[in-house]
Amino acid sequence: MFTIVETPLYIKMVDSLLTKEEQGELHTMISQNPDIGDVVSKSGGVRTVRFARQGGGKSGGVRVIYYNRLENGKIFMLLVYAKAKTENIPAHILKDLVKELDTWQ
Repeated sequence: MFTIVETPLYIKMVDSLLTKEEQGELHTMISQNPDIGDVVSKSGGVRTVRFARQGGGKSGGVRVIYYNRLENGKIFMLLVYAKAKTENIPAHILKDLVKELDTWQ
């Protein structure tokens, strides 16, 4: 299993979208299968995965953006947002988030 690292931006977003129980389920899902999400084209390796909230159905779920550094044993949670309220985030912005990881650590 890998270590989940929550970035400051992710932390600001997640508590308003997922319960602590759901956050734990999400972390377990991704840490046990870090390649579960689709790689976003031209993003530098950022992945996106859908996660259904309890009682929310498919359209009531969230989209989770994360980045694997498996050689270091870490998975970085970058963003989480409600699918119904936000469109896809452009790849160049995701790529910039990955670059920020080097300065954040």
